Amino acid sequence: MALSKKPVTGMKDILPEEMKIRNYVQNVIKETYNAFGFTQIETPCVEHITNLTSKQGGENEKLIFKILKRGEKLNLETATEEMDVVDNGLRYDLTVPLVRYYSKNANDLPSPFKALQMGNVWRADRPQRGRYRQFMQCDIDILGDPSNLAEIELILATTTTLGKLGFKNFQIRINERRILKAMASYSGFPEESFDSVFIILDKMDKIGLDGVKEELIKYEFAPESVEKYTQLFKEIENQSDSIGYLADKLGDFIGDDVKQWMDEIIDSVKATKSSDFEIVFDPTLVRGMSYYTGTIFEIAIPEFGGSCGGGGRYDKMVGKFTGHDVPACGFSIGFERIVLLLMEQGFKIPEDYDKVVYLIEKGVEGDRLCEVIAKAQEERKTGTQVLVTRMNKNKKFQKEQLKAQGFENFKEFYKNPLK
Repeated sequence: MALSKKPVTGMKDILPEEMKIRNYVQNVIKETYNAFGFTQIETPCVEHITNLTSKQGGENEKLIFKILKRGEKLNLETATEEMDVVDNGLRYDLTVPLVRYYSKNANDLPSPFKALQMGNVWRADRPQRGRYRQFMQCDIDILGDPSNLAEIELILATTTTLGKLGFKNFQIRINERRILKAMASYSGFPEESFDSVFIILDKMDKIGLDGVKEELIKYEFAPESVEKYTQLFKEIENQSDSIGYLADKLGDFIGDDVKQWMDEIIDSVKATKSSDFEIVFDPTLVRGMSYYTGTIFEIAIPEFGGSCGGGGRYDKMVGKFTGHDVPACGFSIGFERIVLLLMEQGFKIPEDYDKVVYLIEKGVEGDRLCEVIAKAQEERKTGTQVLVTRMNKNKKFQKEQLKAQGFENFKEFYKNPLK
């Protein structure tokens, strides 16, 4: 069988120009999040299959790259189901590994614990623009803070980062799982059907309110519940204070503190933000992960036309490992989509150092070659980036290629220097 030069479907090779941008974006993310007090950690890319299939990852649990047992543990002859031959899998996000990490190391960590993670994750998804089967995630999480200060800090840290990368006029869409559940309960949907209702509601951007109504009816929900539910969204459109309207309309179905909780987050972010964006309440925002328990949010950048990151509160997740719930909230930035947008916009990395190329003619060797390299070493000590390379026959084309990499200053060294 012939060898293939192409990467596996859904994966990609990263060329030097993109790698420079990726490194720059990662550095901006690290510096900004560090300024907000987040501490970087790292977890393995392989997780226990029981952790990955604990009914917390929503649709992502159907997209796991699973790993076969090895050696004597792998017995195909006696296997009757998948779990007999699988024991691990590649992580599909950074949240499940973080919660396992925190559950194991909580006694050695400060409280609240502000974690920063950057690493690849894997999902057997259908590849499309800005979506790959292997992709980088950059997450910040706060564990141990039950107050909405966690949400405020996460949103401000993430939007500050986007601002530093040059993004403007984007949106942070925000909602609350308690509001989603109250609207469904008020409309008469049984609690056990909420997840199905929310999956359909999550399609609102693509199929519109009428499409949501049709799908709910096809799902054989009670027509009066579907009508009452969709009417709520129509009424909200005309309200200047949508959260206040829902708090009054839903009455006992919604907690007394939800309005204050949400208003405080939105008002605090608006008053203290350092980037050009707006934060808006979106009652149709669902987020796919079933582990969310409270506030949820998402980044919407007009140039992309879809989500470029998101997160929310998951107060019940640590308890599944330890038996004791710990308040937790996180925000994941859409690293791959951010890089894609920057490259499409022709983004150039701001560089505060000189870049020089030493072109050395073939035949320059021995002591003369050492002199040239020593000179390059001296320039490097001053902070200058010096590329030392042999001179090609087609020097003009060689320089054009180097200029495309950002090099403008060239120094040429010949076997027989011109006098």
